[in-house]
Amino acid sequence: MNQKRILNTGLLLAAALIVAAPLVIVKDAVFEGADGTAAEVVEEMNEGFEPWFNPIWKPPGGETEGLLFALQAAIGSGVIFYCIGYLKGRKDGNSNK
Repeated sequence: MNQKRILNTGLLLAAALIVAAPLVIVKDAVFEGADGTAAEVVEEMNEGFEPWFNPIWKPPGGETEGLLFALQAAIGSGVIFYCIGYLKGRKDGNSNK
């Protein structure tokens, strides 16, 4: 194996460990978004707290919210990687001249 393959394998294993470690170490934990938790903390600290605004539309279930989050992530990564590919292609095209 060459050095690059060993490095990439190590990075992939490290990423997998970072993702899996909290699931193994913290038993019976509820991994939820920070928005709801932050609102609860603010309401505990300031009992008379009134939100500035309320959501216009609330998704019908957690699955819909997860779907919309995944769609947002997919669109964002698509834009980012399109730009990276475009710049790489432009660079490669200029170096061939």
